[in-house]
Amino acid sequence: MAFMLGCEKVAVEFPTKTVFESVSLGVDEGDRIGIVGRNGDGKSTLLSVLAGVLPPDEGRVLRNGAVRVGVLGQSDNLNDEDTVERAVVGDIPAYEWAGDARIRDIIAGLASDIPWDAQVGTLSGGQRRRVDLVRLLIGDWDILALDEPTNHLDVRAITWLANHLKTRWRAGQGALLVVTHDRWFLDEVCTRMWEVHDRMVEPFEGGFSAYILQRVERDRLAALAEEKRQNALRRELAWLARGPKARGTKPKFRVDAAHELIADVPPLRNELELKRMAMARLGKQVVELKNVTVGFDGKPAPVLDHVDWIIGPGDRYGIVGANGVGKTTLLKVIQGKIKPQTGFVKIGKTVKFAVLSQHLDNLTRFGNDRVRQVISNYTRRMMLDGKEMTPAQLLEKLGFSRADLNEPVCDLSGGQKRRLALMLILLDEPNVLILDEPGNDMDTDMLAAIEELLDAWPGTLLLVTHDRFLMERVTDHQFALIDGHVRHLPRGVDEYLEITAHAAAPAGRAKAPQGSAAASAESTAESKSTAAGPQLSGGEIRELKKRMRSCENKSNTLRGKIEQAQADMAAADPSDFEALGKFQQQINDFQAQIDALDEQWLEAAEVLGE
Repeated sequence: MAFMLGCEKVAVEFPTKTVFESVSLGVDEGDRIGIVGRNGDGKSTLLSVLAGVLPPDEGRVLRNGAVRVGVLGQSDNLNDEDTVERAVVGDIPAYEWAGDARIRDIIAGLASDIPWDAQVGTLSGGQRRRVDLVRLLIGDWDILALDEPTNHLDVRAITWLANHLKTRWRAGQGALLVVTHDRWFLDEVCTRMWEVHDRMVEPFEGGFSAYILQRVERDRLAALAEEKRQNALRRELAWLARGPKARGTKPKFRVDAAHELIADVPPLRNELELKRMAMARLGKQVVELKNVTVGFDGKPAPVLDHVDWIIGPGDRYGIVGANGVGKTTLLKVIQGKIKPQTGFVKIGKTVKFAVLSQHLDNLTRFGNDRVRQVISNYTRRMMLDGKEMTPAQLLEKLGFSRADLNEPVCDLSGGQKRRLALMLILLDEPNVLILDEPGNDMDTDMLAAIEELLDAWPGTLLLVTHDRFLMERVTDHQFALIDGHVRHLPRGVDEYLEITAHAAAPAGRAKAPQGSAAASAESTAESKSTAAGPQLSGGEIRELKKRMRSCENKSNTLRGKIEQAQADMAAADPSDFEALGKFQQQINDFQAQIDALDEQWLEAAEVLGE
């Protein structure tokens, strides 16, 4: 792979902070790199240095002379007076860009609903973001450096962008650097990760999930090394006090496989216990929507069209839908803030709503007050996961340091404000929590802290977000608002994307739209046909079951060989890279054989209908 871009012994300092010290990195052709780290640790700074936007204080940035780098910043430089067409394609004649299938596809994927002759200054923040993305993506770049490209995009646009970036270049060509808190996007697009922390950048192989597993293992090894150091210190002290003792045999250490790291981890949430606690706080009834219709002047179709929906105690529901379909209206109807034109909304007598809005309305009253002053007004303690927590302890859990407590609320970062707002809401002890895009402005570590906090919260949760990882991690059921109807998604966001893709397909297709009676009947007929299938003889059934047992036995044998190879690898000389490489190759080969056996087992099980 050819070298494209990098830096050598780079240092970056700001008046109050040193961001990087002696950082050396390289980007090769074919790299797809996700950049993660805590807010303020330097992710955007790193992207700006590599893209040539920000010169380093020390060291140098290296670039292959022919490489073209396209940059998407967190804010755009679009001219408010320009039309959308001019902002996107500039002075390129219409016949040129309209005749380019690639450009047409990008415009259709991100900006099909934005008027081409509208002035940029009249667009919403989300529309401006998409126009800026289209402007960048239609260019011919060797490297794309994207800073929070998924901000203000809905689930469908994020999915389109991920697919575009995966297929934009051929395998082994081009390069991508992306800063984002969207973990699904990182897993979908990236093959390497860079973690920015403590004035350095640490590389990891694989997407976000692989990075998390490696980081868990790194932290475990660090804890083990510290434990060994402490044991060594204790031995030295014992020797000084009593003289040398006879030495025992040196203990052996082996690295466990990734699945063993999480084998004893309990479920994320105790759903039965949370339901029981929620019912104690809420009773049996929370909110019921019956035949609810809501429409607005100027819109041909109602936003909510004869909606029936029951929300019970302890339910954790995620709501997805395209921008502008009425998710916020639905939330206001649930709270009783908007009266329906038909039907009724029944709210339980004990319901106490709390809303974390996108605009953080509950912080505006604090102005220049310091965080310490704000939390001093709250003496109430919270019970989370069976533990009583003070407001200060809750803030610490949400990533606030002691120094942060002295900061004025108005000077906090976007992520800090969102975490403080969430804490204040929880301290008011609501029993129905409504979160509207709670993941905005938060890094991946803070999102994980928020998820852990919500896992222990006993109440009814309604979540609106375009972050599908957060959606499927925190909620137990997902619903889509489509054409005025609330539709359950048993298979989560993937099912929503299939529905919207089908709806967007040409009308001439023979397949009936998903969700229609025809589609349901067609699906039922297909499933019955499949279930009936070709009748298997007794001998064929026995042969298939025998094949499945054989696959299971062979897989178990191979797993034993993997464990033995891992033990031999751990006992080997750590400086003998050739031997370590052979052990790792053996493990990879065994795992490939297991994967192939799993495929055979699934094929046999599918034929049997198991």
